[in-house]
Amino acid sequence: MPSVSPETARLSFRALEPIHGMIYFSPHGRERYAEIGLTERGMTYFAPRSAAMGPVPADVSVATFFNFNPVAVRSALPAAWHIATPADVLEARYEAVDRSLRQAWGEEVDGSAVREAADLARRAAERACERPQGRPLFAGHAQLPWPTAPHMVLWHAQTLLREFRGDGHVALLLTEGLDGLEALITHSATGVISAEVLRASRYWSEQEWAAGIERLRSRGWLLDGPGLAFSEEGRRRRQSIEDRTDQLAVYPYEELGEQGCARLRELCLPLTRAVVHADLGFPAELVSRHTNAR
Repeated sequence: MPSVSPETARLSFRALEPIHGMIYFSPHGRERYAEIGLTERGMTYFAPRSAAMGPVPADVSVATFFNFNPVAVRSALPAAWHIATPADVLEARYEAVDRSLRQAWGEEVDGSAVREAADLARRAAERACERPQGRPLFAGHAQLPWPTAPHMVLWHAQTLLREFRGDGHVALLLTEGLDGLEALITHSATGVISAEVLRASRYWSEQEWAAGIERLRSRGWLLDGPGLAFSEEGRRRRQSIEDRTDQLAVYPYEELGEQGCARLRELCLPLTRAVVHADLGFPAELVSRHTNAR
Protein backbone atom coordinates (compact mmCIF):
# COMPACT_ATOMS: atom_id res chain seq x y z
CA MET A 1 0.00 0.00 0.00
CA PRO A 2 1.56 3.35 -1.01
CA SER A 3 2.29 5.76 1.81
CA VAL A 4 1.09 9.35 1.93
CA SER A 5 2.30 12.23 4.06
CA PRO A 6 0.31 13.80 6.91
CA GLU A 7 0.29 17.01 4.87
CA THR A 8 -1.43 15.16 2.04
CA ALA A 9 -4.09 13.92 4.44
CA ARG A 10 -4.72 17.48 5.62
CA LEU A 11 -4.81 19.02 2.15
CA SER A 12 -7.09 16.30 0.82
CA PHE A 13 -9.50 16.79 3.70
CA ARG A 14 -9.56 20.55 3.24
CA ALA A 15 -10.06 20.31 -0.51
CA LEU A 16 -13.26 18.30 -0.06
CA GLU A 17 -14.64 19.51 3.26
CA PRO A 18 -17.11 22.15 1.97
CA ILE A 19 -18.76 19.45 -0.14
CA HIS A 20 -19.84 17.89 3.14
CA GLY A 21 -19.92 20.97 5.37
CA MET A 22 -22.40 22.99 3.34
CA ILE A 23 -25.24 20.88 4.76
CA TYR A 24 -24.90 22.69 8.08
CA PHE A 25 -25.70 26.01 6.40
CA SER A 26 -27.85 25.17 3.38
CA PRO A 27 -31.39 26.54 3.36
CA HIS A 28 -32.46 23.23 1.83
CA GLY A 29 -31.57 21.58 5.12
CA ARG A 30 -33.72 23.93 7.15
CA GLU A 31 -36.60 23.48 4.71
CA ARG A 32 -36.53 19.68 4.80
CA TYR A 33 -36.10 19.47 8.56
CA ALA A 34 -39.02 21.84 9.03
CA GLU A 35 -41.15 19.56 6.87
CA ILE A 36 -40.64 16.73 9.38
CA GLY A 37 -41.25 19.00 12.35
CA LEU A 38 -37.73 20.07 13.33
CA THR A 39 -37.60 23.84 13.41
CA GLU A 40 -35.56 24.71 16.50
CA ARG A 41 -31.98 25.61 15.59
CA GLY A 42 -30.33 23.08 17.85
CA MET A 43 -32.50 20.23 16.65
CA THR A 44 -31.66 20.95 13.02
CA TYR A 45 -27.97 20.43 13.77
CA PHE A 46 -27.77 17.88 16.54
CA ALA A 47 -30.45 15.50 15.27
CA PRO A 48 -29.18 15.17 11.65
CA ARG A 49 -25.58 14.67 12.74
CA SER A 50 -26.57 12.22 15.49
CA ALA A 51 -29.12 10.28 13.47
CA ALA A 52 -26.59 7.83 12.05
CA MET A 53 -26.04 6.57 15.60
CA GLY A 54 -29.75 6.02 16.18
CA PRO A 55 -31.98 7.76 18.77
CA VAL A 56 -29.09 8.29 21.15
CA PRO A 57 -29.44 10.24 24.40
CA ALA A 58 -27.99 13.71 24.56
CA ASP A 59 -24.82 12.74 26.38
CA VAL A 60 -23.72 10.46 23.54
CA SER A 61 -23.81 13.48 21.25
CA VAL A 62 -22.16 15.64 23.91
CA ALA A 63 -19.32 13.13 23.96
CA THR A 64 -18.93 12.72 20.20
CA PHE A 65 -19.49 16.34 19.16
CA PHE A 66 -17.17 17.43 22.01
CA ASN A 67 -17.02 21.22 21.72
CA PHE A 68 -20.70 22.16 21.80
CA ASN A 69 -22.23 23.47 24.99
CA PRO A 70 -23.85 20.42 26.63
CA VAL A 71 -26.83 22.56 27.67
CA ALA A 72 -27.63 23.21 24.00
CA VAL A 73 -27.33 19.54 23.08
CA ARG A 74 -29.59 18.49 25.94
CA SER A 75 -32.19 21.06 24.91
CA ALA A 76 -32.44 19.39 21.49
CA LEU A 77 -31.99 15.70 22.31
CA PRO A 78 -33.79 13.45 22.97
CA ALA A 79 -36.70 15.85 22.31
CA ALA A 80 -36.06 15.68 18.56
CA TRP A 81 -36.62 11.91 18.58
CA HIS A 82 -40.17 12.47 19.84
CA ILE A 83 -40.83 14.55 16.71
CA ALA A 84 -39.03 12.57 14.01
CA THR A 85 -37.27 9.23 13.90
CA PRO A 86 -33.58 8.99 12.99
CA ALA A 87 -34.64 7.37 9.70
CA ASP A 88 -36.87 10.37 8.94
CA VAL A 89 -34.05 12.75 9.76
CA LEU A 90 -31.51 10.90 7.62
CA GLU A 91 -33.91 10.87 4.68
CA ALA A 92 -34.47 14.61 5.04
CA ARG A 93 -30.72 15.22 5.29
CA TYR A 94 -29.97 13.25 2.13
CA GLU A 95 -32.71 15.03 0.22
CA ALA A 96 -31.29 18.39 1.36
CA VAL A 97 -27.81 17.34 0.26
CA ASP A 98 -29.14 16.29 -3.14
CA ARG A 99 -30.91 19.61 -3.66
CA SER A 100 -27.91 21.61 -2.46
CA LEU A 101 -25.35 19.90 -4.67
CA ARG A 102 -27.65 20.08 -7.68
CA GLN A 103 -27.96 23.82 -7.07
CA ALA A 104 -24.17 24.16 -6.79
CA TRP A 105 -23.14 21.98 -9.71
CA GLY A 106 -26.05 22.25 -12.11
CA GLU A 107 -25.55 20.13 -15.21
CA GLU A 108 -22.17 18.97 -13.90
CA VAL A 109 -23.78 17.12 -10.98
CA ASP A 110 -23.58 13.88 -12.97
CA GLY A 111 -20.48 14.81 -14.94
CA SER A 112 -17.20 12.97 -15.34
CA ALA A 113 -15.40 15.01 -12.66
CA VAL A 114 -17.99 14.17 -10.02
CA ARG A 115 -17.99 10.51 -11.01
CA GLU A 116 -14.22 10.17 -10.89
CA ALA A 117 -13.98 12.09 -7.62
CA ALA A 118 -16.71 9.94 -6.11
CA ASP A 119 -14.85 6.76 -7.06
CA LEU A 120 -11.60 8.01 -5.53
CA ALA A 121 -13.19 9.34 -2.35
CA ARG A 122 -15.17 6.15 -1.87
CA ARG A 123 -12.02 4.06 -2.09
CA ALA A 124 -10.43 6.12 0.67
CA ALA A 125 -13.58 6.06 2.80
CA GLU A 126 -14.00 2.32 2.45
CA ARG A 127 -10.45 1.84 3.68
CA ALA A 128 -11.30 4.01 6.69
CA CYS A 129 -14.15 1.60 7.43
CA GLU A 130 -11.55 -1.08 8.15
CA ARG A 131 -10.60 0.82 11.34
CA PRO A 132 -13.69 2.03 13.20
CA GLN A 133 -12.20 1.30 16.63
CA GLY A 134 -12.06 4.37 18.85
CA ARG A 135 -14.06 6.46 16.38
CA PRO A 136 -17.72 6.30 17.48
CA LEU A 137 -19.20 9.10 15.39
CA PHE A 138 -17.42 7.80 12.30
CA ALA A 139 -18.60 4.26 13.06
CA GLY A 140 -22.22 5.40 13.21
CA HIS A 141 -21.98 6.91 9.73
CA ALA A 142 -19.93 4.01 8.38
CA GLN A 143 -22.79 1.55 8.89
CA LEU A 144 -25.16 3.57 6.67
CA PRO A 145 -25.76 2.21 3.16
CA TRP A 146 -23.93 3.87 0.31
CA PRO A 147 -26.01 6.11 -1.97
CA THR A 148 -26.07 5.33 -5.66
CA ALA A 149 -25.92 8.73 -7.39
CA PRO A 150 -22.28 9.86 -7.86
CA HIS A 151 -22.73 13.26 -6.21
CA MET A 152 -24.28 11.59 -3.17
CA VAL A 153 -21.49 9.00 -3.08
CA LEU A 154 -18.97 11.85 -3.02
CA TRP A 155 -20.84 13.58 -0.19
CA HIS A 156 -21.12 10.41 1.86
CA ALA A 157 -17.46 9.55 1.32
CA GLN A 158 -16.36 12.95 2.55
CA THR A 159 -18.72 12.61 5.51
CA LEU A 160 -16.92 9.42 6.49
CA LEU A 161 -13.46 10.90 5.97
CA ARG A 162 -14.45 13.97 7.98
CA GLU A 163 -15.80 12.05 10.95
CA PHE A 164 -12.83 9.65 10.86
CA ARG A 165 -10.49 12.62 11.13
CA GLY A 166 -12.68 14.36 13.69
CA ASP A 167 -12.83 11.43 16.08
CA GLY A 168 -9.03 11.23 16.03
CA HIS A 169 -8.82 14.96 16.69
CA VAL A 170 -11.12 14.69 19.71
CA ALA A 171 -8.95 11.93 21.18
CA LEU A 172 -5.90 14.17 20.90
CA LEU A 173 -7.65 17.14 22.48
CA LEU A 174 -8.43 14.91 25.44
CA THR A 175 -4.81 13.81 25.77
CA GLU A 176 -3.87 17.47 26.18
CA GLY A 177 -6.41 17.93 28.98
CA LEU A 178 -8.64 20.30 27.01
CA ASP A 179 -12.39 20.37 27.46
CA GLY A 180 -14.66 21.28 24.56
CA LEU A 181 -14.75 25.01 25.27
CA GLU A 182 -11.00 25.23 25.81
CA ALA A 183 -10.44 23.39 22.54
CA LEU A 184 -12.48 26.03 20.72
CA ILE A 185 -10.57 28.86 22.36
CA THR A 186 -7.21 27.40 21.35
CA HIS A 187 -8.55 26.90 17.83
CA SER A 188 -9.52 30.57 17.69
CA ALA A 189 -6.11 31.58 19.04
CA THR A 190 -4.51 30.09 15.92
CA GLY A 191 -6.20 32.86 13.91
CA VAL A 192 -7.93 30.44 11.56
CA ILE A 193 -11.44 31.47 12.57
CA SER A 194 -12.80 34.21 14.81
CA ALA A 195 -13.68 33.69 18.43
CA GLU A 196 -17.18 35.06 17.95
CA VAL A 197 -18.05 32.60 15.18
CA LEU A 198 -16.84 29.65 17.24
CA ARG A 199 -18.46 30.85 20.46
CA ALA A 200 -21.87 31.57 18.97
CA SER A 201 -22.04 28.53 16.69
CA ARG A 202 -21.24 26.22 19.60
CA TYR A 203 -23.72 27.92 21.95
CA TRP A 204 -21.32 29.26 24.57
CA SER A 205 -22.08 32.50 26.43
CA GLU A 206 -19.61 35.37 26.63
CA GLN A 207 -19.18 34.66 30.34
CA GLU A 208 -18.42 30.99 29.73
CA TRP A 209 -15.95 31.91 26.98
CA ALA A 210 -14.17 34.38 29.26
CA ALA A 211 -13.95 31.79 32.02
CA GLY A 212 -12.42 29.32 29.58
CA ILE A 213 -9.79 31.86 28.59
CA GLU A 214 -8.86 32.37 32.22
CA ARG A 215 -8.51 28.63 32.77
CA LEU A 216 -6.14 28.39 29.82
CA ARG A 217 -4.11 31.35 31.05
CA SER A 218 -3.82 29.80 34.48
CA ARG A 219 -2.44 26.63 32.89
CA GLY A 220 0.05 28.49 30.73
CA TRP A 221 -1.56 28.04 27.30
CA LEU A 222 -2.36 31.73 26.75
CA LEU A 223 -0.62 35.00 27.57
CA ASP A 224 -2.21 37.67 29.72
CA GLY A 225 -3.55 40.78 28.07
CA PRO A 226 -6.22 41.70 25.51
CA GLY A 227 -7.11 39.27 22.76
CA LEU A 228 -6.06 35.67 22.41
CA ALA A 229 -2.33 35.09 22.24
CA PHE A 230 -0.59 31.78 22.74
CA SER A 231 2.33 31.38 25.05
CA GLU A 232 5.24 29.53 23.45
CA GLU A 233 4.13 26.39 25.30
CA GLY A 234 0.52 26.81 24.20
CA ARG A 235 1.51 27.30 20.57
CA ARG A 236 3.70 24.22 20.65
CA ARG A 237 0.99 22.05 22.19
CA ARG A 238 -1.73 23.23 19.81
CA GLN A 239 0.52 22.63 16.81
CA SER A 240 1.30 19.18 18.14
CA ILE A 241 -2.44 18.42 18.20
CA GLU A 242 -2.79 19.53 14.59
CA ASP A 243 0.25 17.57 13.45
CA ARG A 244 -0.88 14.39 15.17
CA THR A 245 -4.41 14.84 13.81
CA ASP A 246 -2.91 14.77 10.32
CA GLN A 247 -0.93 11.66 11.20
CA LEU A 248 -4.02 9.83 12.49
CA ALA A 249 -5.90 10.77 9.31
CA VAL A 250 -3.37 9.24 6.91
CA TYR A 251 -4.74 5.69 6.86
CA PRO A 252 -7.71 6.15 4.44
CA TYR A 253 -5.69 8.16 1.93
CA GLU A 254 -3.03 5.48 1.66
CA GLU A 255 -5.51 3.63 -0.53
CA LEU A 256 -5.00 6.33 -3.16
CA GLY A 257 -1.33 7.18 -2.71
CA GLU A 258 0.12 10.61 -3.32
CA GLN A 259 -0.82 10.62 -7.00
CA GLY A 260 -4.41 9.56 -6.36
CA CYS A 261 -4.82 12.16 -3.62
CA ALA A 262 -3.45 14.85 -5.90
CA ARG A 263 -5.97 13.82 -8.57
CA LEU A 264 -8.79 13.87 -6.02
CA ARG A 265 -7.89 17.42 -5.00
CA GLU A 266 -7.58 18.50 -8.62
CA LEU A 267 -11.07 17.22 -9.34
CA CYS A 268 -12.68 18.57 -6.18
CA LEU A 269 -11.28 22.08 -5.84
CA PRO A 270 -13.50 23.45 -8.66
CA LEU A 271 -16.45 21.57 -7.15
CA THR A 272 -15.66 23.04 -3.74
CA ARG A 273 -15.47 26.55 -5.14
CA ALA A 274 -18.85 26.05 -6.79
CA VAL A 275 -20.33 24.95 -3.47
CA VAL A 276 -19.08 27.92 -1.47
CA HIS A 277 -20.25 30.37 -4.12
CA ALA A 278 -23.67 28.76 -4.71
CA ASP A 279 -25.73 30.83 -2.28
CA LEU A 280 -26.00 27.93 0.15
CA GLY A 281 -25.28 30.02 3.21
CA PHE A 282 -21.61 29.05 3.50
CA PRO A 283 -19.97 31.60 5.86
CA ALA A 284 -17.75 34.08 4.06
CA GLU A 285 -15.09 33.72 6.76
CA LEU A 286 -14.59 30.07 5.78
CA VAL A 287 -14.57 30.48 2.02
CA SER A 288 -10.90 31.37 1.47
CA ARG A 289 -9.74 28.77 3.98
CA HIS A 290 -11.09 25.96 1.84
CA THR A 291 -10.95 27.31 -1.69
CA ASN A 292 -7.27 28.18 -1.37
CA ALA A 293 -6.32 24.59 -0.44
CA ARG A 294 -3.98 22.92 -2.90
